[in-house]
Amino acid sequence: MQLLEALVTKISRVLDSFSGVILAATALLIVANIVGRVLLQSSILGTYEMVGYLTAAVVGLALARCALESGHIAVGLVVERLPMRLQRFIELAWGFPVFIFICFVSYNLFTYGRSIALSGEVSPTTKLIYYPIIYLVALGFFVLALTVLLRLLHLFFGGEQK
Repeated sequence: MQLLEALVTKISRVLDSFSGVILAATALLIVANIVGRVLLQSSILGTYEMVGYLTAAVVGLALARCALESGHIAVGLVVERLPMRLQRFIELAWGFPVFIFICFVSYNLFTYGRSIALSGEVSPTTKLIYYPIIYLVALGFFVLALTVLLRLLHLFFGGEQK
């Protein structure tokens, strides 16, 4: 289990770092578009479209690291007042369906990305291929599923709060 934990932690950090690079590139694209519009009276074609795709990649790639560090908002007002054993049971009972759902999302995103790649579909404005973005988001969800699985294993076998 330590090997899985080290692997998931390493991968989620790499994806999060890549997400940060994409976010910085998105900001530069927006600034370049604004500067071009103000100084040259010409904007970059498809900026809105590209920012949308890049933002999807940023969110998808950062999900696993956020979950790994419990950076998400959890509604625990009632649950945190219950005994620790019951809290673990509730988290396991919710965690398993969440794991299945995230696996389902990841699989379907990979399938969708493959169908877009095979069809040759491109973005409407800039005619960019965008299936790599779909694959990146699918990868982010896959690593998120591994993170949830790791959390479930900790709860099931160790019982520790991670």
